[in-house]
Amino acid sequence: MADISIDEGVAWAICEGRHGDPFSVLGPHKLGGKWVVTAFVPGAERLVVLTGKAGQETEATHWGQGLFFATLPRKSAYRLRATGHGTTWEFEDPFRFGPVLGELDEYLLGEGTHQRLWQVLGAHVITHEGVEGTHFAVWAPNAERVSVVGDFNIWDGRRHPMRRRGATGVWETFVPQLGEGATYKYEIRGPGGRLLPLKADPVGFGSEHPPANASVVRKIAGSFTDSDWMESRAARQTIDAPISVYEVHLGSWRRAPGDRMLSYLELAEQLVDYAADMGFTHIELLPVSEFPFDGSWGYQPVGLFAPTIRHGTPPEFRAFVDAAHRKGLGVLLDWVPGHFPTDAHGLGQFDGTPLYEHADPREGFHQDWNTLIYNYGRTEVQNFLVSNALYWLEEFHIDGLRVDAVASMLYRDYSRKAGEWVPNRDGGRENYEAIEMLRRMNITAYGTVPGVMTVAEESTAFPGVSRPVNHGGLGFGFKWNMGWMNDTLSYMQKDPIHRKFHHHQMTFGLHYAWSENYILPISHDEVVHGKGSMLGKMPGQGDEKFAHLRAYYGFMWAHPGKKLLFMGQEFAQGAEWNHNQSLDWHQLEISAHSGVQALVRDLNRVYRDTPALHVNDTRPEGFEWIESNDAEASVYAWLRKGGPADAMVAAIVNMTPVERSYRVGLPAGGTWAELLNTDAAAYGGGNRGNLGGVTAEEVPHHGRPWSALVTLPPLSAVYLKQGALA
Repeated sequence: MADISIDEGVAWAICEGRHGDPFSVLGPHKLGGKWVVTAFVPGAERLVVLTGKAGQETEATHWGQGLFFATLPRKSAYRLRATGHGTTWEFEDPFRFGPVLGELDEYLLGEGTHQRLWQVLGAHVITHEGVEGTHFAVWAPNAERVSVVGDFNIWDGRRHPMRRRGATGVWETFVPQLGEGATYKYEIRGPGGRLLPLKADPVGFGSEHPPANASVVRKIAGSFTDSDWMESRAARQTIDAPISVYEVHLGSWRRAPGDRMLSYLELAEQLVDYAADMGFTHIELLPVSEFPFDGSWGYQPVGLFAPTIRHGTPPEFRAFVDAAHRKGLGVLLDWVPGHFPTDAHGLGQFDGTPLYEHADPREGFHQDWNTLIYNYGRTEVQNFLVSNALYWLEEFHIDGLRVDAVASMLYRDYSRKAGEWVPNRDGGRENYEAIEMLRRMNITAYGTVPGVMTVAEESTAFPGVSRPVNHGGLGFGFKWNMGWMNDTLSYMQKDPIHRKFHHHQMTFGLHYAWSENYILPISHDEVVHGKGSMLGKMPGQGDEKFAHLRAYYGFMWAHPGKKLLFMGQEFAQGAEWNHNQSLDWHQLEISAHSGVQALVRDLNRVYRDTPALHVNDTRPEGFEWIESNDAEASVYAWLRKGGPADAMVAAIVNMTPVERSYRVGLPAGGTWAELLNTDAAAYGGGNRGNLGGVTAEEVPHHGRPWSALVTLPPLSAVYLKQGALA
């Protein structure tokens, strides 16, 4: 063997895990005209290099501390056999493999414009240079050294340090013979040599079950059988389509025996079948990106690319979405780019510097939630978020994203006092960088994945949220109508005797109803933190509470705008939502609860089957007041209109506990059938109404040439459809 020397400082840097470029030392290198293999194998007392099919043995020289050298006659693939402490083990040397990332990947990563970041970063099971293993890549531009650690190397950061890819800030390595299911984290030596807490993979596809938080190597596999849905999806998600959303927290919708959370595969049967039977068009999931704390409901995510393991693996989540599509249901995800938690294994101070977040807490810290705020102005961070949105849409066939807490992103002074925030370059409060990120996300989603929809939970009057980007808007498809929700719920909670003084809380939403493409949301936020249940908000006692709620749902489904209910609200659950337990499904044994459930099922059916109730949800030509000012009677009446050939629908709502024979002006004579009545016995009501419909007489009223006397049961909504029912 030739005399091989190594700088002692370099040797110690390798042995102590301080070397910033270990691939320049370890593995095969041509030195003095010969190929020399340098290997660091802690715990080994002897090392043999095996070459050729016959496994020709070359004894390595031990420098000390587990550092070995061997000279080979020629460049060759090889394996290593180590002996130490009475044990012998054979393995592939990770340092003999070349890079996996190509030049184009390197260029796009360096530029911060790799649209499908998940295809190059994270952990991927691959075959590289003829050997099976896992490729790891992570962005940590200010690190002095990055290693992948796990059970496979006894969490020793000296054993698998990674290769720095030029100026990209990305580190990568291929770990041979490592496959799916392996747990791992990144050990990062930050600026100044400081070892950071072990970090989970920002682009990892899997995680351990909380409270454990290591990343897990996962394949995203499983074929889709939803071609029919995908081909028709675009038409199902336009502003003209009937969209009725069932918002669900997977962990507490229903529990299995033993109080176990249902798996994605169980939910693919039970939840999907239920939502389809109830007539909803979409299931919207509270965040499923991996999160450490159950009590955050997913709104403080750490693993943005990992479907939470609480319910299963990525292929099983794929199967859930596929099952929904086969039943004709879209799946929307709650997506949270507004903040991330400070957990030590997460994104905060990822490489020892404020990498994903701002350095200044006035820009980078949410006081309300004790969470960090993304630095949207950093190209790589913006790309990380936009790529994540695309990931869910492409890899899991997700049909749309509902973006949480948009207002907190749009304004630099959100929930801050004077002096606690940093103005934008023009001295204003708008967060230009967040606005640009949201626009880019919407452009990417709509421009890359046909037929998807995006929805903003935006609680202010920020202009143009659902206006296209090229017309100056944010580019969302829809916006939650938080103003409508707050006003109408405030009205409904009042005793009926006082409602006449607040009559226009129910009409005010029509003053701005066409300014955005609205969804009317009665979400999880309305049944938590002491707000009680929807039933609990209603005044009165017993049956009267149910009547109030039925009337409100009748008002909502006939009001312009798409619909959203949170789970449990569809059967009037009596208790406030508790994320730690199942919904109170036993209440369906009580007729009043099952009646509300039957009403919501029928409301969805009528809404879906009646063009007048959905075609012009977002356009003024679809709505016309008949009576908006009868505060004394607390009655509201309006027309909904679809296309020229579609029969009109008149909705009349009585918000007092008094039965009325009420004359309603109508635009045409003849029969108007009773399409729906929330007081029907099937819904738990008194079965008072207009069986057989009403006939519009040539008696002018409400400024119209025809009118009809309509029976309005106490606390009820009545829908009349022009013509006889089919």
